[in-house]
Amino acid sequence: MTSSSFQRTLTLPATLCEQAVPYLEQAARRTVDGAGVPLKAFRAAAEGDCTLPVSVVEQAAGCLLVLATETAQSVRPSVLRATIGVALCLRDAVEAVRRPALTTRFW
Repeated sequence: MTSSSFQRTLTLPATLCEQAVPYLEQAARRTVDGAGVPLKAFRAAAEGDCTLPVSVVEQAAGCLLVLATETAQSVRPSVLRATIGVALCLRDAVEAVRRPALTTRFW
């Protein structure tokens, strides 16, 4: 199976897009590598239908995990949990798109 068989975009819930934006802004301010592209995409998506390229969602999840790692010692535990929670939701959405569809036949 090649990567071309995977879905190229995914539509996220609007609340998840909105939650991700401030964390991506913080990642961009802290100069987390690669945070600029997903930040721009998520800002635009939060104003529209929240359809994003899978690669951008995956990049955003990675940036938020890096942000959580870099700020773990300096933020409240609730803020750290929220950051990680959004990152894991994004990662789970990407994983759901990339899983092969289940068939009714036995292997």
